[in-house]
Amino acid sequence: MGSLMAKLLILVVISSLGTIGSGHDLVVGQAPWRVHTLFSTECNNYFDWQTVGLMHSYRKSGQPGPITRLLSCTEEEKQRYRGFDLAPTMEVPSMSRHPRTGDWYPAINKPAGVVHWLQHSEDAKNVDWVVILDADMIIRAPIIPWELGAEKGRPVAQYYGYLIGCDNILAKLHTKHPELCDKVGGLLVFHIDDLRAMAPYWLSKTEEVREDRAHWATNITGDVYGTGWISEMYGYSFGAAEVGLRHRITDDLMLYPGYIPREGVEPLLFHYGLPFKVGNWSFTKLDYHEDGIVYDCGRLFPEPPYPREVKMLEADLGKRRGLMLSTECINTLNEGLLIHHTARGCRPKWSRYLSFLKSKTFAELSKPKKVGRIHWMNIHGEQEDDFGEAGKPYPKIHTIFSTECTPYFDWQTVGLMHSFRLSGQPGNITRLLSCTNEELKHYKGHDLAPTHYAPSMSVHPLTGDRYPAINKPAAVVHWIHHAQIDAEYVIILDADMILRGPITPWEFKVKRGRPVAAPYNYLIGCDNILAKLHTRNPEACDKVGGVIIMHIDDLRRFALYWLLKTQEVRADTEHYATNITGDIYQSGWISEMYGYSFGAAELNLRHKIDGSIMMYPGYIPEPGVNYRVFHYGLEFKVGNWSFDKAQWRFIDLVNRCWAKFPDPPDPTSLDRTNGDFYQRDLLSIECAKTLNEALYLHHKRRNCPDPNSFTTMIQDATTKEKISRKFRKIIEGNKRRSPDEINASQQSLTPPSDHLFSSYRFWIVVLWVVSFAGFLLLMAAVFSGGKKRKTKSKHHKSKKRSSYSGFSDVNGRNAEISDKR
Repeated sequence: MGSLMAKLLILVVISSLGTIGSGHDLVVGQAPWRVHTLFSTECNNYFDWQTVGLMHSYRKSGQPGPITRLLSCTEEEKQRYRGFDLAPTMEVPSMSRHPRTGDWYPAINKPAGVVHWLQHSEDAKNVDWVVILDADMIIRAPIIPWELGAEKGRPVAQYYGYLIGCDNILAKLHTKHPELCDKVGGLLVFHIDDLRAMAPYWLSKTEEVREDRAHWATNITGDVYGTGWISEMYGYSFGAAEVGLRHRITDDLMLYPGYIPREGVEPLLFHYGLPFKVGNWSFTKLDYHEDGIVYDCGRLFPEPPYPREVKMLEADLGKRRGLMLSTECINTLNEGLLIHHTARGCRPKWSRYLSFLKSKTFAELSKPKKVGRIHWMNIHGEQEDDFGEAGKPYPKIHTIFSTECTPYFDWQTVGLMHSFRLSGQPGNITRLLSCTNEELKHYKGHDLAPTHYAPSMSVHPLTGDRYPAINKPAAVVHWIHHAQIDAEYVIILDADMILRGPITPWEFKVKRGRPVAAPYNYLIGCDNILAKLHTRNPEACDKVGGVIIMHIDDLRRFALYWLLKTQEVRADTEHYATNITGDIYQSGWISEMYGYSFGAAELNLRHKIDGSIMMYPGYIPEPGVNYRVFHYGLEFKVGNWSFDKAQWRFIDLVNRCWAKFPDPPDPTSLDRTNGDFYQRDLLSIECAKTLNEALYLHHKRRNCPDPNSFTTMIQDATTKEKISRKFRKIIEGNKRRSPDEINASQQSLTPPSDHLFSSYRFWIVVLWVVSFAGFLLLMAAVFSGGKKRKTKSKHHKSKKRSSYSGFSDVNGRNAEISDKR
């Protein structure tokens, strides 16, 4: 009776609030089949405010069929719980503390609750389709199984690419059909018969994976915390594989606020499981873990920026749309709380934000959406997309490169960033900077490029092996898991590269599941025992590297393999030999390159190999090829001039004003007899000049003093040095000057260079010696003159005082000059 009265109160409140949800309330479409929606919670404040938000969005969206909250609580929790009336509820036994093992793992309540509902609910006997959601979701549009293409034996689900355990030993250990393991979760749309068959396996496989602590590691599960928290997700995937279910998979139905959906895609769900922000405003659900906001009259979550403010924050239409969706999510949550408080008899105070939630503007922004374009994936999570055709926008691109906190990588960063600006490369660029905390304390190059900071693995945390090259795949993995990436394609470069023109996926015909890369023919390990040892698919090993163009979805599922295989090859010291790896140093230095090739081979990710993307300066170019990238990883020469990046490893060219590399020869001086050599040398000069130009502009931006005025200062000092040679004139001039004036004069003569200073000091010594000699001559003259004097007239006394006075001046000056040495 209390539940019925609460529903009636909510209906009255909705009517009285006018435009809040107007036109969208409790609209249940006529469906040819019966649909039931489920979500799982526990007895605490954290799930209560999520329940209020989900229930409000359920009503507002017009989701067909009933909804049931599966509430998992202990008897003790029920006694103090206040939220039984927040949603239509079925109480299910709590398995947060496992009854057999004692393991604390609340996530197991989800499959346990579904199993209980199937066994004990009358609703489960009168339904065709079941939609399973998480509590921290907002429904934006009706989720109608048959419109999404769900079929019996073919459920629909959201792609969860980080579930890499489907590809490795974890799946082999926990399902008889690892080839059927799909990386899915979040939104699940099931035929009731499939759910009945699968649910018991979902629960039992969750228990299996949770108990398999030996395989909780991040490199096996993809769980960045390595704590087994996503065991329930693997329980679902392995359970579905056990009964032979294959999913229709997409990553377009659900959106994490803070991410940007594809053009033309209208997400049906918000999943606010991750932190997100809009300008200076941010939201993290974990900040409200124990928050009783549901029971605090009139209290809402902090209001996000208004639509007009969002438009001012972001000019890019795609990014602006992402921000607008983020505000829609939190505004819908707050709207649900407002209606809930009002239904409980609370009278909220008027505010500008309350007025906005009641406005037609927000009603229009948050009205139920229609399903837009959906990109479906194959069994590997791959999708074949056409783009660049008439009426279709080009996909977004993001360029990344990896560096460390050293002068060596800083000047390379300056060069690459300068060339990126000149090249016209579309999209954004990010430097993946791998440094220890100690290195970051002293690092000066934070402003050299847009930067993502990654932990340093130069010294391996487990083995102690020093191998800085591993930072490249490690940083990519960190970036994938921690950055908000709205691009469809990623360009991966090395720091020691110069861009000469744009690199775009549409020009090089890149597709999902078909990346493009430059050839690395010296990777002979793809043809011998090395590949057989380190990949299950040696025939899929491609000799590639340098420049990589890859779809973001491929990179998400591949990156961790890249890191794992790098570690494998690096540890395989028995096969470092040149005749196995092609590494002339036999040091395992190119393990990261093999890690890339073997990681891609594990996923059968075959590359289109294109030799027109990249060239090494010093090599003869192919006629007519417009290379997009210089890779100056090897020494190159033009006549007697040469450049080898390794010689500049420890030289700080970035923080020393006007530091640069030796200038290459003037192109007009080149010999044109051999056309191939001439073109080779022109490109080498272009590379070197671009590096020096980058350094020059960098120093100019840093407000280094004008190099021309510095030259003038040196010339002035040289002139003063010549003047100082006329020491007799200086002595005479000093007779008429004070000691302070003398000191100031000597300071003004000190040149800025060490060489000039040494030269000036030499003349000071000469001056002192000559002065001392003059003093001896003067003393001799005085004493010899005294002996000849016979009379002591006033005139003679006056001359004598004058002579002694002169001696005193000279002696004083000599002391001053001696001090200044």
